Amino acid sequence: MAAKARSIIGFGTKGLVVDIECSLSNSLPGIVIVGSATKAVDEARERLRAAFANSDSQLPRKRITLNLAPADIPKTDSGLDLAMATSILLATSQIRLHNSGGTAFIGELGLDGSVRGVRGIIGKLISGRDKGITDFYIASDNYQQALLVPHITVHRVSHLSELVKQLDGSLKKETGVDTGDGISPVIDDSEELHGTFSDIVGQLAAKRALEIAAAGGHNILFSGPPGTGKSMLAKSLPQLLPPLVQEEILEVSQLHSLTSSEYDKPVLARPFRSPHHSSSHVSITGGGHALRPGEISLSHRGVLFMDELPEFNRLTLEALRQPLEDRQITVARAKDSITYPANFILIATANPCPCGYYGSSKPCTCMPHQLQRYQQRISGPILDRIDLFANVHEVEHAKLLTKSPSDKTINGIRNRVNMARRTQEKRFGIRTKLNADMDNSDIKRYTALSPGAKTILDTAAEKLDLSARSYMRTVKLARTIADLDQSPSVEAEHITEALQFRPHSVTF
Repeated sequence: MAAKARSIIGFGTKGLVVDIECSLSNSLPGIVIVGSATKAVDEARERLRAAFANSDSQLPRKRITLNLAPADIPKTDSGLDLAMATSILLATSQIRLHNSGGTAFIGELGLDGSVRGVRGIIGKLISGRDKGITDFYIASDNYQQALLVPHITVHRVSHLSELVKQLDGSLKKETGVDTGDGISPVIDDSEELHGTFSDIVGQLAAKRALEIAAAGGHNILFSGPPGTGKSMLAKSLPQLLPPLVQEEILEVSQLHSLTSSEYDKPVLARPFRSPHHSSSHVSITGGGHALRPGEISLSHRGVLFMDELPEFNRLTLEALRQPLEDRQITVARAKDSITYPANFILIATANPCPCGYYGSSKPCTCMPHQLQRYQQRISGPILDRIDLFANVHEVEHAKLLTKSPSDKTINGIRNRVNMARRTQEKRFGIRTKLNADMDNSDIKRYTALSPGAKTILDTAAEKLDLSARSYMRTVKLARTIADLDQSPSVEAEHITEALQFRPHSVTF
Protein backbone atom coordinates (compact mmCIF):
# COMPACT_ATOMS: atom_id res chain seq x y z
CA MET A 1 0.00 0.00 0.00
CA ALA A 2 1.35 3.42 -0.99
CA ALA A 3 1.99 6.08 1.64
CA LYS A 4 0.26 9.39 0.94
CA ALA A 5 0.88 13.03 1.83
CA ARG A 6 -1.05 16.06 0.64
CA SER A 7 0.09 19.37 -0.78
CA ILE A 8 -1.44 22.30 -2.67
CA ILE A 9 -0.36 23.88 -5.94
CA GLY A 10 -1.16 27.39 -7.11
CA PHE A 11 -4.06 27.92 -9.49
CA GLY A 12 -4.58 31.64 -10.11
CA THR A 13 -5.39 33.30 -6.78
CA LYS A 14 -6.47 29.95 -5.34
CA GLY A 15 -5.00 26.46 -5.08
CA LEU A 16 -5.58 22.82 -5.97
CA VAL A 17 -5.07 19.95 -3.51
CA VAL A 18 -2.60 17.33 -4.76
CA ASP A 19 -2.23 13.84 -3.28
CA ILE A 20 1.36 12.57 -3.39
CA GLU A 21 1.63 8.80 -3.22
CA CYS A 22 4.93 7.02 -2.59
CA SER A 23 5.57 3.40 -3.51
CA LEU A 24 8.81 1.49 -2.82
CA SER A 25 9.91 -1.47 -4.93
CA ASN A 26 12.93 -3.78 -4.99
CA SER A 27 14.64 -2.58 -8.15
CA LEU A 28 17.51 -0.33 -9.12
CA PRO A 29 17.63 2.62 -6.67
CA GLY A 30 16.18 5.81 -8.08
CA ILE A 31 13.36 8.32 -7.85
CA VAL A 32 10.63 8.46 -10.49
CA ILE A 33 8.01 11.22 -10.47
CA VAL A 34 4.82 10.67 -12.47
CA GLY A 35 1.59 12.66 -12.78
CA SER A 36 2.20 15.47 -15.34
CA ALA A 37 5.24 16.86 -13.55
CA THR A 38 6.92 19.77 -15.34
CA LYS A 39 10.68 20.28 -15.35
CA ALA A 40 10.68 22.32 -12.12
CA VAL A 41 8.84 19.50 -10.31
CA ASP A 42 10.80 16.67 -11.93
CA GLU A 43 14.05 18.30 -10.76
CA ALA A 44 12.85 17.64 -7.19
CA ARG A 45 14.57 14.25 -7.49
CA GLU A 46 17.96 15.89 -7.04
CA ARG A 47 16.74 18.19 -4.31
CA LEU A 48 15.29 15.22 -2.40
CA ARG A 49 18.52 13.23 -2.62
CA ALA A 50 20.65 16.12 -1.37
CA ALA A 51 18.16 17.15 1.35
CA PHE A 52 17.99 13.59 2.78
CA ALA A 53 21.80 13.37 2.68
CA ASN A 54 22.05 16.59 4.73
CA SER A 55 19.47 15.60 7.33
CA ASP A 56 19.11 12.84 9.91
CA SER A 57 16.73 10.85 7.69
CA GLN A 58 17.58 7.92 5.43
CA LEU A 59 16.65 7.74 1.77
CA PRO A 60 15.82 4.06 1.05
CA ARG A 61 18.02 2.26 -1.45
CA LYS A 62 15.01 1.19 -3.49
CA ARG A 63 13.08 2.36 -6.50
CA ILE A 64 10.92 5.24 -5.26
CA THR A 65 7.85 6.08 -7.33
CA LEU A 66 6.04 9.32 -6.54
CA ASN A 67 2.62 9.82 -8.11
CA LEU A 68 1.07 13.31 -8.18
CA ALA A 69 -2.71 13.01 -8.32
CA PRO A 70 -4.79 14.13 -10.13
CA ALA A 71 -2.43 13.05 -12.88
CA ASP A 72 -4.10 14.92 -15.75
CA ILE A 73 -3.35 18.42 -14.36
CA PRO A 74 0.15 19.85 -15.02
CA LYS A 75 2.19 20.40 -11.84
CA THR A 76 4.45 23.44 -12.03
CA ASP A 77 4.90 24.21 -8.33
CA SER A 78 8.17 23.54 -6.48
CA GLY A 79 6.17 23.73 -3.25
CA LEU A 80 5.45 20.00 -3.65
CA ASP A 81 8.98 19.13 -2.44
CA LEU A 82 8.12 19.00 1.25
CA ALA A 83 5.12 16.72 0.67
CA MET A 84 7.23 14.41 -1.50
CA ALA A 85 9.79 14.09 1.28
CA THR A 86 6.99 13.45 3.79
CA SER A 87 5.51 10.67 1.66
CA ILE A 88 8.93 8.97 1.48
CA LEU A 89 9.35 9.27 5.26
CA LEU A 90 5.89 7.77 5.75
CA ALA A 91 6.61 4.90 3.35
CA THR A 92 9.78 4.03 5.26
CA SER A 93 8.05 4.36 8.68
CA GLN A 94 10.45 7.07 9.82
CA ILE A 95 7.48 9.21 10.88
CA ARG A 96 3.77 8.77 11.60
CA LEU A 97 0.92 10.94 10.50
CA HIS A 98 -2.34 10.52 12.41
CA ASN A 99 -4.51 12.82 10.29
CA SER A 100 -3.16 12.46 6.78
CA GLY A 101 -6.37 13.66 5.12
CA GLY A 102 -6.46 16.87 7.15
CA THR A 103 -2.77 17.76 6.88
CA ALA A 104 -0.87 19.41 4.02
CA PHE A 105 2.83 20.14 3.45
CA ILE A 106 3.93 23.13 1.38
CA GLY A 107 7.53 24.13 0.80
CA GLU A 108 10.52 23.89 -1.49
CA LEU A 109 13.59 21.93 -0.37
CA GLY A 110 17.10 23.26 -0.59
CA LEU A 111 20.10 21.01 -1.19
CA ASP A 112 21.12 21.48 2.45
CA GLY A 113 17.71 20.28 3.67
CA SER A 114 16.35 23.75 4.36
CA VAL A 115 12.73 24.55 3.55
CA ARG A 116 12.09 27.63 1.43
CA GLY A 117 8.92 29.66 1.03
CA VAL A 118 6.72 29.57 -2.06
CA ARG A 119 4.49 32.02 -3.92
CA GLY A 120 0.77 32.38 -3.32
CA ILE A 121 0.72 30.73 0.10
CA ILE A 122 -2.48 32.52 1.21
CA GLY A 123 -4.57 31.21 -1.68
CA LYS A 124 -3.22 27.71 -1.13
CA LEU A 125 -4.07 27.74 2.56
CA ILE A 126 -7.59 29.04 1.94
CA SER A 127 -8.20 26.43 -0.77
CA GLY A 128 -6.89 23.66 1.46
CA ARG A 129 -9.05 24.83 4.36
CA ASP A 130 -12.11 24.80 2.10
CA LYS A 131 -11.30 21.16 1.25
CA GLY A 132 -11.21 20.15 4.92
CA ILE A 133 -7.47 20.51 5.59
CA THR A 134 -6.80 22.16 8.94
CA ASP A 135 -3.09 21.50 9.67
CA PHE A 136 -0.42 23.01 7.45
CA TYR A 137 3.34 22.49 7.60
CA ILE A 138 4.94 25.39 5.76
CA ALA A 139 8.28 27.15 5.41
CA SER A 140 9.22 29.72 8.02
CA ASP A 141 9.46 32.33 5.24
CA ASN A 142 5.70 32.02 4.63
CA TYR A 143 4.76 32.05 8.31
CA GLN A 144 3.78 35.73 8.65
CA GLN A 145 1.42 35.57 5.70
CA ALA A 146 -0.06 32.26 6.86
CA LEU A 147 -1.08 33.77 10.20
CA LEU A 148 -3.51 36.03 8.35
CA VAL A 149 -5.64 33.06 7.24
CA PRO A 150 -8.33 32.28 9.85
CA HIS A 151 -9.37 28.90 11.24
CA ILE A 152 -6.26 26.82 10.48
CA THR A 153 -3.30 25.46 12.44
CA VAL A 154 0.10 26.47 11.10
CA HIS A 155 3.37 24.63 11.78
CA ARG A 156 6.50 26.35 10.56
CA VAL A 157 9.41 24.26 9.34
CA SER A 158 12.89 25.56 8.54
CA HIS A 159 14.65 22.22 7.86
CA LEU A 160 13.72 18.68 6.90
CA SER A 161 15.19 17.40 10.18
CA GLU A 162 12.87 19.73 12.07
CA LEU A 163 9.85 18.28 10.24
CA VAL A 164 10.90 14.76 11.26
CA LYS A 165 11.24 15.81 14.89
CA GLN A 166 7.79 17.39 14.85
CA LEU A 167 6.15 14.29 13.39
CA ASP A 168 7.98 11.50 15.20
CA GLY A 169 7.21 13.00 18.61
CA SER A 170 10.80 13.74 19.63
CA LEU A 171 10.03 17.47 19.69
CA LYS A 172 8.20 17.89 23.00
CA LYS A 173 6.83 21.42 22.60
CA GLU A 174 3.66 22.22 20.68
CA THR A 175 4.65 23.35 17.22
CA GLY A 176 1.31 24.45 15.73
CA VAL A 177 -0.32 27.85 16.07
CA ASP A 178 -4.10 28.11 15.81
CA THR A 179 -4.86 31.27 13.85
CA GLY A 180 -8.40 31.60 15.23
CA ASP A 181 -10.13 34.40 13.32
CA GLY A 182 -6.82 35.42 11.77
CA ILE A 183 -3.90 37.03 13.56
CA SER A 184 -3.67 40.71 12.58
CA PRO A 185 -0.17 41.99 11.85
CA VAL A 186 1.11 45.01 13.71
CA ILE A 187 0.73 48.04 11.43
CA ASP A 188 3.04 50.98 12.11
CA ASP A 189 0.95 54.01 11.24
CA SER A 190 3.60 56.43 12.47
CA GLU A 191 5.36 56.26 9.11
CA GLU A 192 4.49 59.20 6.84
CA LEU A 193 2.48 58.17 3.82
CA HIS A 194 3.97 59.10 0.47
CA GLY A 195 2.15 62.00 -1.09
CA THR A 196 2.21 65.76 -1.50
CA PHE A 197 -1.20 66.96 -0.33
CA SER A 198 0.41 69.50 2.00
CA ASP A 199 2.30 71.09 -0.87
CA ILE A 200 -0.69 71.66 -3.16
CA VAL A 201 -1.61 75.33 -3.45
CA GLY A 202 -5.21 76.22 -4.28
CA GLN A 203 -7.11 73.67 -6.45
CA LEU A 204 -10.03 73.52 -4.00
CA ALA A 205 -12.36 71.78 -6.47
CA ALA A 206 -9.74 69.10 -7.22
CA LYS A 207 -9.12 68.54 -3.50
CA ARG A 208 -12.85 68.18 -2.93
CA ALA A 209 -12.95 65.59 -5.73
CA LEU A 210 -10.17 63.66 -3.97
CA GLU A 211 -12.13 63.72 -0.71
CA ILE A 212 -15.26 62.35 -2.39
CA ALA A 213 -13.26 59.68 -4.21
CA ALA A 214 -11.56 58.56 -0.99
CA ALA A 215 -14.88 58.38 0.85
CA GLY A 216 -16.82 56.38 -1.74
CA GLY A 217 -14.18 54.68 -3.91
CA HIS A 218 -15.02 56.71 -7.03
CA ASN A 219 -12.88 57.13 -10.16
CA ILE A 220 -11.42 60.54 -11.09
CA LEU A 221 -10.04 62.23 -14.20
CA PHE A 222 -8.01 65.43 -13.75
CA SER A 223 -7.62 67.64 -16.81
CA GLY A 224 -5.50 70.73 -17.19
CA PRO A 225 -2.37 72.29 -18.70
CA PRO A 226 1.10 70.89 -17.89
CA GLY A 227 2.63 71.89 -14.57
CA THR A 228 -0.61 72.69 -12.75
CA GLY A 229 -0.30 69.87 -10.20
CA LYS A 230 -2.38 67.04 -11.67
CA SER A 231 0.18 64.37 -10.77
CA MET A 232 0.72 65.87 -7.30
CA LEU A 233 -3.00 65.66 -6.64
CA ALA A 234 -3.14 62.06 -7.82
CA LYS A 235 -0.18 60.97 -5.71
CA SER A 236 -1.69 62.56 -2.60
CA LEU A 237 -4.82 60.37 -2.68
CA PRO A 238 -3.29 57.57 -0.50
CA GLN A 239 -2.90 60.11 2.31
CA LEU A 240 -6.68 60.39 2.55
CA LEU A 241 -7.48 56.67 2.50
CA PRO A 242 -7.97 54.66 5.71
CA PRO A 243 -5.57 51.76 6.41
CA LEU A 244 -6.32 48.28 5.15
CA VAL A 245 -8.51 46.06 7.32
CA GLN A 246 -7.49 42.43 7.84
CA GLU A 247 -9.72 41.04 5.07
CA GLU A 248 -8.12 43.48 2.63
CA ILE A 249 -4.58 42.67 3.82
CA LEU A 250 -5.34 39.01 3.10
CA GLU A 251 -6.54 39.75 -0.44
CA VAL A 252 -3.77 42.21 -1.31
CA SER A 253 -0.95 40.08 0.13
CA GLN A 254 -2.12 37.06 -1.87
CA LEU A 255 -2.18 38.97 -5.17
CA HIS A 256 1.23 40.58 -4.63
CA SER A 257 2.81 37.28 -3.56
CA LEU A 258 2.10 35.96 -7.07
CA THR A 259 4.38 38.54 -8.72
CA SER A 260 6.54 40.34 -6.18
CA SER A 261 10.11 39.30 -5.40
CA GLU A 262 9.20 39.74 -1.71
CA TYR A 263 6.40 37.20 -1.89
CA ASP A 264 6.94 36.03 1.69
CA LYS A 265 5.85 39.29 3.35
CA PRO A 266 2.32 40.56 4.02
CA VAL A 267 1.34 43.82 2.31
CA LEU A 268 0.14 46.24 4.99
CA ALA A 269 -0.29 49.49 3.00
CA ARG A 270 -2.81 50.23 0.29
CA PRO A 271 -1.26 49.66 -3.14
CA PHE A 272 -0.48 52.66 -5.31
CA ARG A 273 0.37 51.46 -8.81
CA SER A 274 1.54 53.91 -11.46
CA PRO A 275 2.34 52.14 -14.75
CA HIS A 276 4.02 54.17 -17.50
CA HIS A 277 2.02 54.72 -20.67
CA SER A 278 4.62 52.68 -22.59
CA SER A 279 3.90 49.59 -20.44
CA SER A 280 2.83 46.51 -22.37
CA HIS A 281 -0.78 45.43 -22.53
CA VAL A 282 -0.05 42.18 -20.64
CA SER A 283 1.83 43.96 -17.84
CA ILE A 284 -1.23 46.09 -17.11
CA THR A 285 -4.07 43.61 -17.67
CA GLY A 286 -2.26 40.42 -16.58
CA GLY A 287 -1.50 37.20 -18.37
CA GLY A 288 1.76 35.97 -19.82
CA HIS A 289 3.02 32.40 -19.95
CA ALA A 290 2.28 31.74 -16.27
CA LEU A 291 -0.93 33.85 -16.11
CA ARG A 292 0.20 36.36 -13.50
CA PRO A 293 -1.90 39.36 -12.37
CA GLY A 294 -1.15 42.73 -13.94
CA GLU A 295 -1.17 46.30 -12.63
CA ILE A 296 -4.97 46.37 -12.72
CA SER A 297 -5.15 43.53 -10.17
CA LEU A 298 -2.09 44.60 -8.19
CA SER A 299 -3.89 47.88 -7.44
CA HIS A 300 -6.77 45.93 -5.84
CA ARG A 301 -8.02 47.71 -2.68
CA GLY A 302 -5.77 50.64 -3.57
CA VAL A 303 -5.17 53.18 -6.33
CA LEU A 304 -4.35 52.77 -10.02
CA PHE A 305 -2.77 55.99 -11.27
CA MET A 306 -2.65 56.38 -15.06
CA ASP A 307 -0.76 59.56 -15.86
CA GLU A 308 -1.47 61.03 -19.30
CA LEU A 309 -4.33 58.64 -19.95
CA PRO A 310 -4.69 59.43 -23.71
CA GLU A 311 -1.09 58.30 -24.29
CA PHE A 312 -1.85 54.71 -23.27
CA ASN A 313 -2.47 52.08 -25.92
CA ARG A 314 -6.09 52.01 -27.07
CA LEU A 315 -6.32 48.25 -26.47
CA THR A 316 -5.12 48.75 -22.89
CA LEU A 317 -7.62 51.51 -22.21
CA GLU A 318 -10.50 49.42 -23.50
CA ALA A 319 -9.40 46.59 -21.19
CA LEU A 320 -10.43 48.84 -18.28
CA ARG A 321 -14.11 48.37 -19.14
CA GLN A 322 -14.64 45.12 -17.22
CA PRO A 323 -12.70 45.96 -14.02
CA LEU A 324 -14.25 49.44 -13.75
CA GLU A 325 -17.72 47.93 -13.97
CA ASP A 326 -17.42 44.45 -12.40
CA ARG A 327 -14.46 45.01 -10.01
CA GLN A 328 -12.66 42.02 -11.50
CA ILE A 329 -10.81 41.11 -14.67
CA THR A 330 -10.84 37.80 -16.53
CA VAL A 331 -7.60 36.85 -18.27
CA ALA A 332 -8.32 34.20 -20.90
CA ARG A 333 -5.62 32.35 -22.80
CA ALA A 334 -5.57 29.19 -24.91
CA LYS A 335 -4.48 27.02 -21.97
CA ASP A 336 -6.56 28.51 -19.18
CA SER A 337 -8.78 31.32 -17.95
CA ILE A 338 -8.38 33.04 -14.57
CA THR A 339 -10.40 35.81 -12.93
CA TYR A 340 -8.47 38.21 -10.70
CA PRO A 341 -10.06 40.76 -8.33
CA ALA A 342 -9.63 44.38 -9.44
CA ASN A 343 -11.46 46.67 -7.02
CA PHE A 344 -9.43 49.87 -7.20
CA ILE A 345 -9.83 53.63 -7.45
CA LEU A 346 -8.78 54.81 -10.89
CA ILE A 347 -7.22 58.26 -10.90
CA ALA A 348 -6.17 59.51 -14.31
CA THR A 349 -4.78 62.73 -15.74
CA ALA A 350 -4.97 64.20 -19.20
CA ASN A 351 -3.89 67.32 -21.02
CA PRO A 352 -6.62 69.13 -22.97
CA CYS A 353 -4.69 68.77 -26.24
CA PRO A 354 -1.36 67.40 -27.60
CA CYS A 355 0.58 70.59 -26.78
CA GLY A 356 -1.28 70.85 -23.47
CA TYR A 357 -2.30 74.52 -23.52
CA TYR A 358 -5.76 74.50 -25.08
CA GLY A 359 -7.98 76.81 -23.03
CA SER A 360 -5.09 78.12 -20.87
CA SER A 361 -3.30 81.46 -20.77
CA LYS A 362 -0.65 80.17 -23.18
CA PRO A 363 -1.44 79.90 -26.90
CA CYS A 364 -2.36 76.47 -28.22
CA THR A 365 -0.41 75.37 -31.32
CA CYS A 366 -2.59 72.35 -32.18
CA MET A 367 -4.62 72.11 -35.36
CA PRO A 368 -8.35 71.35 -35.00
CA HIS A 369 -7.98 67.84 -36.39
CA GLN A 370 -5.13 67.15 -33.93
CA LEU A 371 -7.31 68.29 -31.04
CA GLN A 372 -10.19 66.10 -32.18
CA ARG A 373 -7.98 63.03 -32.70
CA TYR A 374 -6.36 63.50 -29.28
CA GLN A 375 -9.67 63.71 -27.44
CA GLN A 376 -10.99 60.64 -29.27
CA ARG A 377 -8.21 58.48 -27.84
CA ILE A 378 -10.38 57.88 -24.78
CA SER A 379 -13.60 56.22 -25.84
CA GLY A 380 -17.05 57.18 -24.59
CA PRO A 381 -17.57 53.89 -22.67
CA ILE A 382 -14.41 54.54 -20.63
CA LEU A 383 -15.36 58.16 -19.89
CA ASP A 384 -18.81 56.91 -18.93
CA ARG A 385 -17.24 54.78 -16.18
CA ILE A 386 -15.47 57.74 -14.54
CA ASP A 387 -17.45 59.44 -11.77
CA LEU A 388 -15.52 62.65 -11.15
CA PHE A 389 -14.16 65.09 -13.75
CA ALA A 390 -12.17 67.99 -12.33
CA ASN A 391 -10.31 70.74 -14.17
CA VAL A 392 -6.97 71.72 -12.66
CA HIS A 393 -6.19 75.37 -13.31
CA GLU A 394 -3.00 77.37 -13.33
CA VAL A 395 -1.93 78.88 -10.02
CA GLU A 396 -0.51 82.36 -9.58
CA HIS A 397 3.25 82.19 -9.15
CA ALA A 398 3.15 84.54 -6.17
CA LYS A 399 1.11 81.99 -4.20
CA LEU A 400 3.37 78.98 -4.82
CA LEU A 401 5.70 79.64 -1.86
CA THR A 402 3.00 80.66 0.61
CA LYS A 403 2.33 78.47 3.62
CA SER A 404 -1.16 77.24 4.45
CA PRO A 405 -2.59 75.39 7.49
CA SER A 406 -2.73 72.22 5.39
CA ASP A 407 -2.21 69.80 8.29
CA LYS A 408 -5.57 70.80 9.79
CA THR A 409 -7.12 70.46 6.35
CA ILE A 410 -5.73 66.95 5.90
CA ASN A 411 -6.87 65.84 9.35
CA GLY A 412 -10.32 67.26 8.73
CA ILE A 413 -10.64 65.47 5.38
CA ARG A 414 -9.39 62.21 6.88
CA ASN A 415 -11.94 62.42 9.67
CA ARG A 416 -14.79 63.08 7.25
CA VAL A 417 -13.64 60.21 5.00
CA ASN A 418 -13.47 57.81 7.96
CA MET A 419 -16.93 58.86 9.17
CA ALA A 420 -18.38 58.39 5.68
CA ARG A 421 -16.85 54.95 5.41
CA ARG A 422 -18.23 53.94 8.80
CA THR A 423 -21.66 55.04 7.58
CA GLN A 424 -21.28 52.79 4.52
CA GLU A 425 -20.14 49.90 6.70
CA LYS A 426 -23.34 50.18 8.74
CA ARG A 427 -25.39 50.46 5.57
CA PHE A 428 -24.00 47.41 3.77
CA GLY A 429 -22.96 45.33 6.80
CA ILE A 430 -19.47 44.81 5.39
CA ARG A 431 -16.34 46.90 5.75
CA THR A 432 -15.01 46.39 2.23
CA LYS A 433 -18.07 47.57 0.27
CA LEU A 434 -18.34 51.23 -0.70
CA ASN A 435 -20.90 53.36 -2.49
CA ALA A 436 -19.04 52.96 -5.78
CA ASP A 437 -19.64 49.18 -5.51
CA MET A 438 -23.43 49.50 -5.36
CA ASP A 439 -25.46 47.80 -8.07
CA ASN A 440 -28.85 49.04 -9.28
CA SER A 441 -30.78 47.18 -6.58
CA ASP A 442 -28.53 48.68 -3.87
CA ILE A 443 -29.07 52.16 -5.29
CA LYS A 444 -32.85 51.77 -5.19
CA ARG A 445 -32.73 50.34 -1.68
CA TYR A 446 -30.22 52.60 0.05
CA THR A 447 -30.31 55.89 -1.86
CA ALA A 448 -33.22 57.99 -0.67
CA LEU A 449 -33.52 61.01 -2.99
CA SER A 450 -35.63 63.90 -1.81
CA PRO A 451 -38.28 65.12 -4.29
CA GLY A 452 -36.24 68.23 -5.07
CA ALA A 453 -33.08 66.19 -5.68
CA LYS A 454 -34.96 63.82 -8.01
CA THR A 455 -36.36 66.73 -10.03
CA ILE A 456 -32.94 68.36 -10.43
CA LEU A 457 -31.35 65.05 -11.45
CA ASP A 458 -33.99 64.24 -14.06
CA THR A 459 -33.81 67.72 -15.56
CA ALA A 460 -30.00 67.70 -15.69
CA ALA A 461 -29.91 64.20 -17.14
CA GLU A 462 -32.06 65.34 -20.04
CA LYS A 463 -30.11 68.54 -20.70
CA LEU A 464 -26.66 66.91 -20.32
CA ASP A 465 -27.79 63.83 -22.26
CA LEU A 466 -26.56 61.45 -19.55
CA SER A 467 -26.53 57.75 -20.29
CA ALA A 468 -28.27 55.33 -17.94
CA ARG A 469 -24.88 54.38 -16.50
CA SER A 470 -23.90 58.03 -15.93
CA TYR A 471 -27.29 58.66 -14.31
CA MET A 472 -26.81 55.86 -11.78
CA ARG A 473 -23.19 56.82 -11.15
CA THR A 474 -24.30 60.37 -10.41
CA VAL A 475 -26.71 58.99 -7.81
CA LYS A 476 -23.91 56.95 -6.21
CA LEU A 477 -21.69 60.03 -6.17
CA ALA A 478 -24.42 62.10 -4.54
CA ARG A 479 -24.90 59.35 -1.93
CA THR A 480 -21.22 59.66 -1.00
CA ILE A 481 -21.48 63.45 -0.76
CA ALA A 482 -24.47 63.01 1.53
CA ASP A 483 -22.48 60.55 3.66
CA LEU A 484 -19.72 63.14 4.02
CA ASP A 485 -22.37 65.53 5.32
CA GLN A 486 -23.81 62.73 7.52
CA SER A 487 -27.16 63.23 5.83
CA PRO A 488 -29.55 60.22 5.83
CA SER A 489 -31.11 61.29 2.51
CA VAL A 490 -29.73 62.72 -0.70
CA GLU A 491 -30.78 66.36 -0.93
CA ALA A 492 -30.79 68.83 -3.80
CA GLU A 493 -27.39 70.28 -2.87
CA HIS A 494 -25.80 66.84 -2.98
CA ILE A 495 -27.15 66.16 -6.47
CA THR A 496 -26.07 69.62 -7.58
CA GLU A 497 -22.51 69.08 -6.41
CA ALA A 498 -22.37 65.63 -8.01
CA LEU A 499 -23.50 67.11 -11.34
CA GLN A 500 -20.75 69.74 -11.14
CA PHE A 501 -18.22 66.93 -11.47
CA ARG A 502 -19.75 65.63 -14.70
CA PRO A 503 -18.08 66.71 -17.99
CA HIS A 504 -19.91 69.66 -19.55
CA SER A 505 -18.14 69.59 -22.93
CA VAL A 506 -16.07 67.32 -25.12
CA THR A 507 -12.88 68.69 -23.58
CA PHE A 508 -11.25 66.52 -20.94
